[in-house]
Amino acid sequence: MKRMIAVGLLALLLYPAAVSAADAETVKHRVTGLFNKEREADLREVVKKLTGVTIVAIDFDTSEVTFSYDPQKLLGKGNEKQVLERFDTLIRNASSHTFGVRGLCMTPKEKLLRIEIPVAGLDCRGCELSAYEVIFKMDGVEQATCSFKAGMMTALIDPEKTTKGALEDALKKRNVTLRTP
Repeated sequence: MKRMIAVGLLALLLYPAAVSAADAETVKHRVTGLFNKEREADLREVVKKLTGVTIVAIDFDTSEVTFSYDPQKLLGKGNEKQVLERFDTLIRNASSHTFGVRGLCMTPKEKLLRIEIPVAGLDCRGCELSAYEVIFKMDGVEQATCSFKAGMMTALIDPEKTTKGALEDALKKRNVTLRTP
C-alpha cells in the first residue's frame, strides 16, 4: 500500500496538471549536471517530460537556466526554499538524478576565482559527471564544468570557502588522474 501511494505521489510530481501560459512566470535557477554545452540537449529532453515547464534561456557561464512555469500550480504553496527543493526533486526524478537545481550564486562575481585543473582518463559522459559532481557539491564551488574532450575541469570558487588544492584532493579521492599543466 505504501509503495502504491509513493508511486502515485511521484506520478503527480512528474505529470502535474497543465499550467496555462498566462499563469507562468520566468524563474532562474542554477542547474547541476549542466557541466558542458553538449548537455543542453539532455536537459531539454528532461524538461519536455515536465508538463507546464519550458526553458527560456541557458547561460553556460553561470550554469543558470531561466525556466517558465507557475511555481504555485506546479509545486504548491511554500516558502522560496521549499519551492526550490520541490523543483529540484522534480528535475532529479525526471532526469534519473543527472540534473538538479540550486539557488542562484550569492557571492559577487568579482570575488570568485576561476580554477582550471587538467585531468586525464575521463573518456565518457559518466566519468565527466562523476568528476563534476564531486567538485560541484563542495562548499564554496559556485559553478563547475568538465570536458573529457578538453581534458579540463574548471570551477568558479569562493576563495574564502575553498581552494584549488581542496578541489584537486577531492578529484584524487574519486580516482581522477590529474595532469601536469
